[in-house]
Formats: sequence, C-alpha cells, structure tokens
Amino acid sequence: MTVTLRPATAADVEAVAAVWYAGWGDGHLGHVPDELVAVRTKETFWSRAAERVADTTVAVVGDEVAGFVMVTGDEVEQVYVSRDHRGSGVAGTLLSEAERQVKANGHGEAWLAVAAGNARARRFYERGGWSDGGAFDYPATVGDRAIPVPCHRYVKQV
Repeated sequence: MTVTLRPATAADVEAVAAVWYAGWGDGHLGHVPDELVAVRTKETFWSRAAERVADTTVAVVGDEVAGFVMVTGDEVEQVYVSRDHRGSGVAGTLLSEAERQVKANGHGEAWLAVAAGNARARRFYERGGWSDGGAFDYPATVGDRAIPVPCHRYVKQV
C-alpha cells in the first residue's frame, strides 16, 4: 500500500469532514463534556474542515483520502484516519509528517491533546515516542467561547 501525503485542497473538504466526524465520535463520545458533544454536530465538522484547509495535510491511498492531520505552530491539533485504514500505518505516516511540520515551523517540541479517556489514542502516541506530560483542560473552541475538556498533554522532541 502506498500512502501519498499532500496539502489539502477545497476538493478534499467532504472526505476530511467525513473522516473527522466518524473519528471524533469514536475517540471522544463518553470522554468529553456533554456540552461539547451537543455543539459538535455533523454540520460543524463540514464547516470546520472547510475553514481549516490551509492547516490540513491529507494521506491518500489509491484515490481515497485515508486520513489527515492539522498542525498549527507547535501543536498537532488533529490526527484522524478513516476506519477502513486504521492499523495500516497511515496514522504513523501522518504523525511523522506532523512532527516534521512542527520542526519546520521552528519548534523543538511538538505537543498534542488527547481526551483523558481515549486509551487507544494514548497507546498509539506512546508507541510513537510521545510522552504524557500530564492532565490539563484543553479549551475546545466553540464560536467565541471555549469548553474545557479533560485531556492529557503529550509532548515529543522534534
């Protein structure tokens, strides 16, 4: 299987939003405040994907978007892989690319937030050399406010 990475385009919004919506539910439902679940409607993933095209790198397998990452500054903000491509190495390829981007942005350390109860994601990052920097409340932005989400801050030297 060949994975191709490239910057997202407007034509990728539909695929990115679909992967993001499904993956967010898998990793967050039951682990984030009900207040956040109530405002993260299906439609919000499509609007957010469209707004974030410039921050997004997609992984393509064949002609299908298999996953994506969003990087801003030193933060690996989103890492998602479609259900059909989990366990295939796509996530590791995306995470390596995110680390490269953080370094290219001039930072020596990358960080990301993982919902405290998302054990699958936490194990994945730990296998990739990321360290649990401790619990904190991640401010999930919703319009002009933020909802605190119990998370762990993972860090890695890049």
